[in-house]
Amino acid sequence: MSTTTDWMVDPDTYQSRAADTAVHPDGDEAVLYLALGLAGEAGEVAESIKKWRRGSSATGELDADKLEAVPAEIGDVMWYAARLADELDHDFSDVLEMNLEKLSDRQQAGDLHDHD
Repeated sequence: MSTTTDWMVDPDTYQSRAADTAVHPDGDEAVLYLALGLAGEAGEVAESIKKWRRGSSATGELDADKLEAVPAEIGDVMWYAARLADELDHDFSDVLEMNLEKLSDRQQAGDLHDHD
């Protein structure tokens, strides 16, 4: 069995280990379930950031404690993304590589902007 460090640096091993923890429908229902779960978890990341940004209504100061939930929510996003890639018969490493290539192409074309 892999150690935590091993699977943290290897997206395909992470994907495989995520599959070991999966309890959800099969086939088309799995794709729907995973896509909705991914959107929901991304919403939880946004909700935590919103609460941090809102801060305390009394003082207007940012509430750093609200940021503590964000890493766990990002982890949930990654689980759903890895599972969805698997259900669509893609290695997670290939999905990540395709994304980096797309972004690199956009960067080279001058299509990356700070307000996109």
